[in-house]
Amino acid sequence: MHLAYPAVLAALLFCTGLYGVLARRNAILVLMSVELMLNAVNLNLVAFDVWLSRTAEETLHSGQALTLFTIAVAAAEIGIGLAIVLAVHRNRGTADIDKLRDTAEGHEGPDADGPDGPDSGVRAAEQAERAGKSEATA
Repeated sequence: MHLAYPAVLAALLFCTGLYGVLARRNAILVLMSVELMLNAVNLNLVAFDVWLSRTAEETLHSGQALTLFTIAVAAAEIGIGLAIVLAVHRNRGTADIDKLRDTAEGHEGPDADGPDGPDSGVRAAEQAERAGKSEATA
């Protein structure tokens, strides 16, 4: 078999995974697309290992060993990634990546803390605390 067949298949798999990472909004689908990309790399590693073992006198099969290592790392990555996505889904109720960006910024959205902005809730809590202290001293 020619080297071009698995290389073209790996390129198609990688492009499909890249499209899934860039176009999807669901975190689980993004993780699945990353797995597609990793599998394309694994296919290339094995194909080039077989191709090089035919030409070399020594057959170390380092491409296949590296593929096993990549599969182990991908399994750990998908396990931790799914655990994080499930935890976020339990807390937020969604796995939408656009809504998770709001989490990183520290607020839910433009109207989450009221019309005065993200600090209005903090200001209201400070004012209530001051009012409680002034009532306690009076």
